[in-house]
Amino acid sequence: MSTITAHCWNLERNGKQDPALRRKAHELLARDNPALVLRQEMPGADENGAGVMYELEEILGMRGWLGPGSCTAVFADQTAFRTVREWPQTGPLWTLPPTALTMRYLPAGRDALPMVVGSFHLNYASSSARMAETEWLTTWADKRWTTPDCDTVRIPALLGGDTNSYPEPSGLDEPPLPVLDDIADEPHRAHRSHLTPQGRSMDTRPDEILRTAGLHDVAQHHADRPDGTADALAPTVDACDTHGPDARVDRVYVTAELLPAVTDVDVIPVPLLMSDHHVVRLTLDGDLLADILNRQPVGALAAG
Repeated sequence: MSTITAHCWNLERNGKQDPALRRKAHELLARDNPALVLRQEMPGADENGAGVMYELEEILGMRGWLGPGSCTAVFADQTAFRTVREWPQTGPLWTLPPTALTMRYLPAGRDALPMVVGSFHLNYASSSARMAETEWLTTWADKRWTTPDCDTVRIPALLGGDTNSYPEPSGLDEPPLPVLDDIADEPHRAHRSHLTPQGRSMDTRPDEILRTAGLHDVAQHHADRPDGTADALAPTVDACDTHGPDARVDRVYVTAELLPAVTDVDVIPVPLLMSDHHVVRLTLDGDLLADILNRQPVGALAAG
């Protein structure tokens, strides 16, 4: 079985003023030999002739694409993935625009479907803005491709990023929703909640919107399988005095077609000096991914 990994990371303390720290952080990723890296918090990456991007490409051994405003980026192993379309126009509402690409998985062959790969960062302070941004994010799960047989079909999508919000309660062993009054920082209470007829509720609306659009939280999917583990549901940000308890704000979502290829999901701990976000790692069976992109019945797809 061939395996590929995708890493999703908001490197908030991104080393803009400390190149040595930035290098060390990306060497941490490079040691895991990822095929895809979905990055958030990239300020400064478009300065000085994109020198930061060149540096990161060298460290990771990957090609990078920097999204509008240098807010997000996608890096890909060019022996596994090639871009067939870039999407520089990502919609009118973004505070921190995503990076979205249509990419071909090379081991699947030239006649296979490509897939959308996206890195996103939802609004930090406004739950209303996050809801609108998430509605636009669902458009990346609605891209079409014309096959060699002249069929026009919807292609799979893999989207990862910092949601600045919470997953809907699943009943699984994951961090519970915070209690609003337990968040010491009062402005942050407003940032992470929204008003309902019953009062303020913690913001899970981005998760609900993505699920309604047919996207699946890979961590919950993996943890809920008979052979899954709660490691998939580890916090991606640790408790702190201002933001409240441990939370899983960084998440990766895929369309249903890709779920049979998911073999593992876990969280790689990161020292606070580097970032207050940990790395979400998604592991895929490359052979099954190739079958899916060739529209072959596999696993849960065949059962369905």
